[in-house]
Amino acid sequence: MSRNERHDAPIEATKTSFRIVDALKSLDGAGVSELSAEMDLPVSTVHDHLKTLEEQHYVVQEDGRYRLGTKFLTLGGYVRDRMQIYNVAEPEIKKLARDTGEHANLMIEEHGRGIFLYIATGSDALKLDTYEGMRTYLHTTALGKSILAHLPDERYEWILDRHGLAPLTSQTLSSRDELEDELRRIRERGYATDDGERIEGVRCVASPVVKSDGTVLGAVSVSAPKSRLQEDVFGGELPRRVQRVANIIEVNATHI
Repeated sequence: MSRNERHDAPIEATKTSFRIVDALKSLDGAGVSELSAEMDLPVSTVHDHLKTLEEQHYVVQEDGRYRLGTKFLTLGGYVRDRMQIYNVAEPEIKKLARDTGEHANLMIEEHGRGIFLYIATGSDALKLDTYEGMRTYLHTTALGKSILAHLPDERYEWILDRHGLAPLTSQTLSSRDELEDELRRIRERGYATDDGERIEGVRCVASPVVKSDGTVLGAVSVSAPKSRLQEDVFGGELPRRVQRVANIIEVNATHI
């Protein structure tokens, strides 16, 4: 084995610990035996990893069940607070939510997935399943599609090859031809829409945040029930408002 191959080799124990973390999240907490069955790992292995994670304050044990600890919140908050796009966009997203009364969102791309970096809710906002830090497939949201439309070809191809185009609803674009036609329209008009492509009955309008050098920083959107986003708003007033906010963020990001 070459030196480079040794440096690139994954450490299986570390992978197992993070698989356990992911399983605790998806199961919303679990006991050792439940995790062992879910992950097809020996009970002793799961127990040892959990005790190590508990000692390092990454998980908490309560009545024989383990859950993720708030140390992850500490790390996530630290990372987000040092991101330029968050610091520039946060007040604008908050204002957009207040002005529209709906959900206003900021998304970035990381490892080929869309990450909800910040969410603000207006006075009439629908209760959605989204939360800050949530990961989703880029092709299923207006936010993600607006990001995909402006990525370099190599990055775009890598994302599709790695994550595919799984449909989440009957409206999700699940073929490359459909997606690429949509991305062309997004580039032409400057904004993206989502009509029940991740959650049925919910519409979304998004605009990318792109620096003058072409770097895609993320995307901004407003989400609302379809009944409140009729065609006159969905195709006119709201896109203009979202684009204005994205442009403000672009300008501020460039001059900070």
